[in-house]
Amino acid sequence: MTFVVTGASRGIGRAIARRLGATGADVALWARDAAALATVCAEIGPRAHAYAVDVADSAAVTAAAARVRVELPPVTVLVNNAGAVLRRATVDITDAEWRRVHATNVDGTFYVTRAFLPDLTRSGGRIINIASRAGREGTPMLAAYCAAKHAIVGFTRSLAEELRAAMVSVNAICPGSVDTEMLREGIPGASPDMTPDDIARTAEFLALHAPRALTGSCIDVFG
Repeated sequence: MTFVVTGASRGIGRAIARRLGATGADVALWARDAAALATVCAEIGPRAHAYAVDVADSAAVTAAAARVRVELPPVTVLVNNAGAVLRRATVDITDAEWRRVHATNVDGTFYVTRAFLPDLTRSGGRIINIASRAGREGTPMLAAYCAAKHAIVGFTRSLAEELRAAMVSVNAICPGSVDTEMLREGIPGASPDMTPDDIARTAEFLALHAPRALTGSCIDVFG
């Protein structure tokens, strides 16, 4: 089996890739930074495979998914983790900034999911979307990010119902403050409550141990 993890070069994605890689399965690590991906692959071992791809590029996603399909065992778990944040007063957000945040968080999740749906349907696989506490609540100065993560929650719930008969589980994780570069960019001065590995353990549960009946859930990992 193969796990696919997007945004795997740093933060939560890196922690998830490392934890899933420890199972001995093949792990396809996706991110834009090829050098950072190579470092994470070296940490995991020979069954980690780097794919330098921008998930906001539909054609690039399709091409990378085709490579995974040819080069690795069947994909059974997809973790959509790639994301982007923007801290800006709403009145000052440009069209390009709004589009960038949604392209990475929302479009990327859709493109990668769509690319692997035939594989996951055949395998009765699992999809794990990394949303955020910002997908549950509003946060000042993070309107673009909050809107994008709310979209991920809605996408998760809808897709879970669509794929219920195919026995593909679809769930989201909504982390609170995690010690990552993205947290420091989005909320400067925040005191993180968790490490990336705390979220990785939740992802591992959903990927390997959660009952099939658990689908369409958005798991809040914050107090």
